[in-house]
Amino acid sequence: MTDCKRVTIKIGSNVLTRRDGMLDFTRMSAIVDQIAGLREAGIEVVLVSSGAVASGRGELRDIVDASGLDDVSARQLFSAVGQAKLINRYFELFRDHRLVCGQVLATKENLSTRRHYLNQQRCVEVMLRNGVVPVVNENDTVSVTELMFTDNDELSGLMATMTDSDALIILSNIDGIYTGDPSDPASELISVVEQDADVSACISTSRSSLGRGGMTTKYRIARKVAAEGVAVVIANGKRDGVLTSLLLPSDAEAVPHTLFRPAQTRPSSLRKWIAHSDSFAKGAVRVNHGAAEALRAGGASLLAVGATDIDGDFERDDIVRVLAPDGSTVAWGRCAYDAAEARAALGVSGQRPLIHADYLYVDETDLFRDK
Repeated sequence: MTDCKRVTIKIGSNVLTRRDGMLDFTRMSAIVDQIAGLREAGIEVVLVSSGAVASGRGELRDIVDASGLDDVSARQLFSAVGQAKLINRYFELFRDHRLVCGQVLATKENLSTRRHYLNQQRCVEVMLRNGVVPVVNENDTVSVTELMFTDNDELSGLMATMTDSDALIILSNIDGIYTGDPSDPASELISVVEQDADVSACISTSRSSLGRGGMTTKYRIARKVAAEGVAVVIANGKRDGVLTSLLLPSDAEAVPHTLFRPAQTRPSSLRKWIAHSDSFAKGAVRVNHGAAEALRAGGASLLAVGATDIDGDFERDDIVRVLAPDGSTVAWGRCAYDAAEARAALGVSGQRPLIHADYLYVDETDLFRDK
């Protein structure tokens, strides 16, 4: 991990906040100190930071009675206040190291089309080229339920692949993935997850008290991002020196962590966007068993002759899911037909592919498939 030139670092709410919900300024300062050390060593950093909602909740707890607000309204209110506090604190901390940070607020809608994806990519790239540290967070003030990322783990995975990062570091409040419940003394930390390994049986389904995600989401994102050629580490952000220990040469003992070994090859920029576009799907193409197996074998386009039904109303070039006969997700990709054209082509041979292999991402792990 000491040969990285660019990394994406995701910091969870439970790392950045105290038990009372207020921002932990001491921890924030320690993390920024480490990022400054990485920058001094020539490593570019994209920071994906949670904490806005928790910060706003803590700031307003004695001012606003949020008990009558629905979840989305409360989230919008807290994040509007908390995001301002969070980015101001980051700006001051980075300025102490003569570094400048900039705020990047994203929603799923910002990334749902190829054009929007490239605009976001260019924004972050120009910041990095000019020495600015991008501080990325979901824009919870305008996001509503159907437009939300699962959590910032999902956003960080997208940013890591979008920016061609060498590694994604996910900082949580535990050391990584264990063979059982982390609170059980008999559980052991899994130090390395190889590309062909499946440790999903070890994952707890519980979530943190402050964030939206849990270890299930972290594992899912880590597997996907590692398959795209980016090393992924899950580590404890409350451990002193965690980032410098992982990323800089040192005689000190490395902090405990779980490393997801990356694939040796990386997909094209287009396929990276498609790989992270499953939640943008506007409809679905149902296929027969033979077509599902051909897609799962890899390298095949989705032909109209193997399709059995069309769900939803979508336009040409929209993202759609490909569903097996049992309803599980086989793949997703950019459809060359609109919904009406696709219905007219169902089961007909000799047609151009519904989804060409170059615009198709095949779901290779059972963990990601709809049950």
